[in-house]
Amino acid sequence: MCENLNRHGNRLLAALPAEDYQRLAPHLENVSLPFQRVLHNAGEVIFDVYFPTTAMISAISIMQDGSTIEIGIIGKEGIVGMPVCWGDDTAVHQTVVQIPGNVLKMKAEVLKEEFYRGGALQKLMLRYTQALYTQVGQSAACNRLHTLEERLSRWLLTVSDRTASEELPLTQEFIAQMLGTRRSGVTVAASRLSRAGMIRYSRGKINIINREILELTACECYQVIRKDFQRLLGARDD
Repeated sequence: MCENLNRHGNRLLAALPAEDYQRLAPHLENVSLPFQRVLHNAGEVIFDVYFPTTAMISAISIMQDGSTIEIGIIGKEGIVGMPVCWGDDTAVHQTVVQIPGNVLKMKAEVLKEEFYRGGALQKLMLRYTQALYTQVGQSAACNRLHTLEERLSRWLLTVSDRTASEELPLTQEFIAQMLGTRRSGVTVAASRLSRAGMIRYSRGKINIINREILELTACECYQVIRKDFQRLLGARDD
């Protein structure tokens, strides 16, 4: 059984009443995941679900020509493998570790059984699903309507929230893949943020050094998504 302290690294587990958590605890395994570990591929059966504690996972849509774009970010506020609660055992998108760290791993069948009990976990997962819907929908609008500088600011802030860190191990090439744009565009946008004193960039690492100004630079989508997660799940930024 995982120590009770460990569940507080994941906000969904921490939000469960003690009795509900205790039913899940014997089935949770603390696992360290490396960078770029694929957890689920689109179209594959989901056998395990993951509650991140320090890792960050991206949900990625892959086109026939191999191009990619990130459609969702899952960190310590959430869970990877939600389709098992929607009546389907098949992954809709690829999920891959983008910031290495720890997760609490559990068999999908255990989550499904607890979900269909109709108790606190079901209510929590339905609210999380609504928050995810907001994230995906708002991100789609953002990618169409806002400048790359605004989108990059929003994305960096969201990653920081999901990992509870302002030191982010991210390359510009990776960011370009996640935002569905060219690396040269990310280089220009990141340089502007750096010159304005919002971030510091070194090879393979970005530090947020003035979060307040970065939030002002980000498009409205950051606050829309953030407030919806707070409203539905009580998710904090610390």
